[in-house]
Amino acid sequence: MNNELPGDHPELTHGIRQVLYTEEQIRGRVAELGQAISRDYAGQNPLVIGVLKGVLFFMADLLRELTVPAEVDFIAVSSYSAEAREHGMVRLMKDLEAPIAGRHILFIEDVIDTGLTLNYLLQNLRARRPASLEVCVLFDKSSSRLLDIPIKYKGFDLPPYFVVGYGLDFREKYRNLPFVGLLSPEVFQNSKKD
Repeated sequence: MNNELPGDHPELTHGIRQVLYTEEQIRGRVAELGQAISRDYAGQNPLVIGVLKGVLFFMADLLRELTVPAEVDFIAVSSYSAEAREHGMVRLMKDLEAPIAGRHILFIEDVIDTGLTLNYLLQNLRARRPASLEVCVLFDKSSSRLLDIPIKYKGFDLPPYFVVGYGLDFREKYRNLPFVGLLSPEVFQNSKKD
């Protein structure tokens, strides 16, 4: 772990206590994932699906690493209450544009924690009878997992802390950081005053 914050844009890094994964570490691991996926999907044309908004950065970088043709689609889920989240209840706000029956599907996630939302989404996709359905996640917070989710491609294990950057946000901020960092407790405390 590299604790040093980049100093070139302090307004972006305000509230970050520590860097957990650097831009270089993320870039290297995304390239490795792209190589593995390209090897496994050789001769196929997978449909790569992501959940908006957090996956945007990871998915874009991963797609640039693929050496096989791939199509892209997105789904979006609603914000949900803590009670609904505990039961894995989500509402699709944007569905896929095209049918997926008979297609090879690669589902991309930025982070998986409890697995409840992802489990719901995977069940929804399986009901549409794809030829295959695999999961690729950049950050796996397995210590928070409530359900066993089969993950074929994994970037990094994430400790049970609240982190931001590289698509991960706190109240829609910090997504555009090129690294992943630990958020300071003061940020949470100050946000309660807002």
